[in-house]
Amino acid sequence: MSRIDEPTRNALAAAAWAARAQAYAPYSRFAVGAAVLDEQGRIHAGGNVENAAYPQGWCAETSALAAMVGAGGRRVQAVAVCAESARPVTPCGGCRQKLREFAADDCPVWAVGRDAVIRAVHTLGALLPAGFGPDQLTP
Repeated sequence: MSRIDEPTRNALAAAAWAARAQAYAPYSRFAVGAAVLDEQGRIHAGGNVENAAYPQGWCAETSALAAMVGAGGRRVQAVAVCAESARPVTPCGGCRQKLREFAADDCPVWAVGRDAVIRAVHTLGALLPAGFGPDQLTP
C-alpha cells in the first residue's frame, strides 16, 4: 500500500478519527478529521473549524498542518482524512495545495473509514496533478 507500516497507518487513521470527534461543524454538520505523519514519525491531527462568517473557517487538513508546523515538523510523509460519508472523502482543492507545500507528489493520502479501514488510496500528485510547489520557485 505504501512505505508506511501498518501500525503507523492504523495510528494515523485513529488520530484522524479522534480529531474528527473534536471538530467544530455546527453549520454544515459535516465533521472532518485529518492527520499527517511528519518526517520524524510524529502524528499531528486536527478537525475542521467552521465560522458563522463563511468562509472564515478552516479545514481539518489545515488544522493538522498547523499542528505539525507548530511542533517543528516540515515534511509530510502520509495523510489520513476521515468523515461520515457514503463515499471516501479526500482533501479539498485548497488543502491539496496546502499539503503540496509540505509533501511530495508520491505522498500517500488515505480516505479512512469508521473502523480505520482505508477506503481509498491516492497520492498527492494524483489528487493535484502538475501542482505548484516550493521547488518551482528555485531557478
